[in-house]
Amino acid sequence: MSEDEKSEPSTASSPAKASVRSSDQGYYPEEERDDLQFEPVVTLKEIEVKTGEEEEEQLFCQRAKLYRWNRETAQWKERGVGEIKILKHKVLNRCRVVMRRDQVLKICANHIITPEMELKPNAGSDRSLVWNAMDASDMEPQLEQLAVKFKTPAITAGFKAVFEKCQGS
Repeated sequence: MSEDEKSEPSTASSPAKASVRSSDQGYYPEEERDDLQFEPVVTLKEIEVKTGEEEEEQLFCQRAKLYRWNRETAQWKERGVGEIKILKHKVLNRCRVVMRRDQVLKICANHIITPEMELKPNAGSDRSLVWNAMDASDMEPQLEQLAVKFKTPAITAGFKAVFEKCQGS
């Protein structure tokens, strides 16, 4: 290579780059077919899903984050994020709290509201409430200290009002 060739910067694109560009054009087909149809291999029957909430009236339903107090580590552990509901049974006339985790729909809270329960603010927060309950979300009922956190103080006040109304009935 001569010194003139070394010192002159190349303004044209290199042949390698040009070949990449031309090969990209061949990679994507110009005509795409969107009329393809696939028939299912297996047809599935419609099944009826029972949640256990069919005989209950929904009094409250909002998205929230639920926590459980862990006695061993002495700290709050997140139990789940989802819709927390207060349901009233039409025949038995009793209320319960039910919450299912988003997407997996696993129950993370399931207990009856009793007049003995004390609902109070958590650590002075206007968006979080704490109470103790015999929770049966893990099938075997056990005494749990639960905390719920809502997005706004107005939602929290609504939950508290419905909860306390259920305690009175």
